[in-house]
Amino acid sequence: MKALWLIAALAATPQADPPASTDAAAATPAADNAAAATPPPPARYDLRSAHAASGDAQAGKGKSEICAACHGGDGIAITPAFPNLAGQKEAYLYWALHAYKSGRMPESPMTAMAAPLEEQDIRDLSAYYASLPVPPPAADAPPVELDPALLSQGQAIYRNGDTRKGIPPCQGCHGVDGRGNPQAGFVDRSGRMPYAAYPALRGQQNDYLQTRLQQFHDDAIDASSNSRVMHGIGQRLDADSIKAVSTWLSSLKQ
Repeated sequence: MKALWLIAALAATPQADPPASTDAAAATPAADNAAAATPPPPARYDLRSAHAASGDAQAGKGKSEICAACHGGDGIAITPAFPNLAGQKEAYLYWALHAYKSGRMPESPMTAMAAPLEEQDIRDLSAYYASLPVPPPAADAPPVELDPALLSQGQAIYRNGDTRKGIPPCQGCHGVDGRGNPQAGFVDRSGRMPYAAYPALRGQQNDYLQTRLQQFHDDAIDASSNSRVMHGIGQRLDADSIKAVSTWLSSLKQ
């Protein structure tokens, strides 16, 4: 499948169970007291060696009340700046919450929200939002007029990439239909699930997608091995490409 070279290029190395990391604490000369007193950065998660992380969806529902203030009672964000969570991949949600808790994500309202979460909370919330059905668009929702040329550009980049700019097809990791990696359920002989944590993008909020892609372009996210893949791609995405891909993905109906 197109762009699976991106995944293959990140050949897995054996790691411990979650949270997995690729960062080791840097050696610090003992004589350098100032440097020695500085804690190492939080570990970057190696999602190539991640194992399944299951939680209790019913328990997660009981813990989600504060989340609904931004992400809606049905997992659909109340404003375009926040992501929809309903039906998102459980593994992606699990590692995203760990990334916010670790401090590796850019400062946002989620920084404070994730800080007090315990491991079981993260598992339960991830299971809950992954279990939610994606509701159909409201029947009385006003029609949104979108530029056909912009939609066509976004679809072309997502499906085929842009060889002139070195952009691989997005579908290689996120699936031809935008519902996540087609090998998300694959488990290797060591119990690792190297493709599970790629998010579904279909129907996601436009503003949120544009912000996130711009962050990858700016190398503002260094949370996991997947982030490093997206950094290389994001650098090649200009403002027009980011807008086109985000607009097309957000226009897709479930």
